[in-house]
Amino acid sequence: MATLKDVAAECNLTVTTVSRVLNNRGYISKETRAKVEAAMKKLNYRPNEVARSLSKKSTNTIGVIVPHIRHPYFAEMISNVENAASKKGYKIILCNSRGKDEMERKYLEMCSSNRVAGVILFSGGVAVEDFVGSNIPIVTVERFLESGTAGIECDNKEGGELATRYLIENGCKTLLHISGVTGNAMPADDRAKSFVSVCEECGVKYYTASSEVEVYENQDYHDFLTKVLTEHQDVDGIFASSDLIAAQLIQVLTKMGKSIPKDVKIVGFDDVSIASLTTPGITTIHQPIKEMATAAVDVLVAASEGKTVAKRTLLPVSLVKRETA
Repeated sequence: MATLKDVAAECNLTVTTVSRVLNNRGYISKETRAKVEAAMKKLNYRPNEVARSLSKKSTNTIGVIVPHIRHPYFAEMISNVENAASKKGYKIILCNSRGKDEMERKYLEMCSSNRVAGVILFSGGVAVEDFVGSNIPIVTVERFLESGTAGIECDNKEGGELATRYLIENGCKTLLHISGVTGNAMPADDRAKSFVSVCEECGVKYYTASSEVEVYENQDYHDFLTKVLTEHQDVDGIFASSDLIAAQLIQVLTKMGKSIPKDVKIVGFDDVSIASLTTPGITTIHQPIKEMATAAVDVLVAASEGKTVAKRTLLPVSLVKRETA
């Protein structure tokens, strides 16, 4: 089995230089990096991650804990986090808590014991302060920061305002906001707060509805939406807190004989791939998923290197006009 010395000898470099390439430390020219990578490939060299973690006190690995991997928002976020981490020479360990606090806690403990460089934690219910003593950076995304290292959020307040005002400006007289789930307080709650605030400011009739945890976990909103829309048949404008909900709204309203956007206008939230795949395409609030993922990785890596990082990063949103409104 090839060793670090073998790689150094193959590319006529010092062991120290090869080590710097492997650990992504200091300036390394593209030519030097290419020579090392070519030698590693030729010799079939595989770095000993355990030994590296013992010498560095951490691995070039980032723990990523999400509540659901099937949800379009988290699927896109995971892909962008992995890409951003790879560009910095890091791998990810993906953990799916399935919305269970107990699973989230176990994964946090596992990441800590496996010497990850840090953890990117998405919406969940476990108190971050329980893990502050682990001395690894914990970066939260779209959840209140508590005692974590840093938090990354989109401007949910602005997003709620943009969506609601757009529906009103386009002639909607009776609005409905559908949020994802009741339960733990999250930054996304600001979408609903903005919706209510704008409706009251403009004197527009409105309703709000939120689903139970089981509906959110199953990601099947059809029965829930049918019930809500049957109860509020005067609604002519809907702000959905996710594109997944908006897509199912199109199906339910169509079955009810409603024309979109003629009878009912819809604005979603996230701007994930599903928003451009439905017929009609979903007018939605663009959440800067790629930028949020990159910011989360950048902040985590900086914190793991002992650098001072911003406690909270708030990224702007924008309205993307398609055919539902």
